[in-house]
Amino acid sequence: MNYYNEIKQELINNEINKKVKDYSKNKSDLNTYYNVGKLLSEAGKHYGEGIVKDYSIRLTSDLGINYSVTSLKYIRQFYLFSKSHSLSDQLSFTHYKKLLSISNSNKINYYINISIKQNLSVRQLETKIKNEEYERLDDKNRDKLINKKEIKINDFIKNPILIKNSNNYTEISEKLLKKLILEDIDNFLTELGDGFCYIKNEYKIKLGDRYNYIDLLLYNIKYKCYVVLELKVSELKSEHIGQITKYMSYIDKNIKSLEEDKTIGIIIVKKDNAFVMEYCSDDRIFRATYIIN
Repeated sequence: MNYYNEIKQELINNEINKKVKDYSKNKSDLNTYYNVGKLLSEAGKHYGEGIVKDYSIRLTSDLGINYSVTSLKYIRQFYLFSKSHSLSDQLSFTHYKKLLSISNSNKINYYINISIKQNLSVRQLETKIKNEEYERLDDKNRDKLINKKEIKINDFIKNPILIKNSNNYTEISEKLLKKLILEDIDNFLTELGDGFCYIKNEYKIKLGDRYNYIDLLLYNIKYKCYVVLELKVSELKSEHIGQITKYMSYIDKNIKSLEEDKTIGIIIVKKDNAFVMEYCSDDRIFRATYIIN
């Protein structure tokens, strides 16, 4: 079998398909690189590892496109990768390249699924991997992903949550923490999970004869519920639970419609306190720590 001619023809056909069928570029690329990767793998078994360098020189010369040794090795690695993982043409070959160095199959599947679900660009996917988003899911939620169990609103809240500090502030107050979140609100909502939308900060409510202010009022369109979010630059305390419970009750009584689900509460703290949560009887209240990065 002439592996070189087969590889060359696959790549030529792919270039033609990309020009006349722009809407199916991803599918064409993935099919082509699968076939080319398979041929490269078989050629390597017959002729040794040096054949990749030989093919790189010949393809670059014959096709006028730089098929470097590195790019051909990526293509071969992609073929081996695709034998173990289901591929979707909703993602590009470049998306998959970012996943080739990951050995954990559950982690790979998480990033494939979330890339499709959130329509992530390659750069956005790269950022999620760099920020170790999968590692910041707790063991219980990873088990739900692996075994495809029912997902709840809190299952994808990262812990810790990463908050960007572009100006390198050294002293972080609650007011400054809120400012950092609002400056990067899109990424913050993504850290919380799917479907979170921003409504208002310092949301004013009246409890008795006094006004109170909810740090952030959000809404989750997927679960159809309001989300009260409180920020604390200290360890989680029992009074934080009492405070957010009152705010949630206010939203349920005065804002929520009958068609909407009950309000949930999220407390973001500097330091966790499992003892406090152990005695919190309201399963609609969740907490996470934060890291300024």
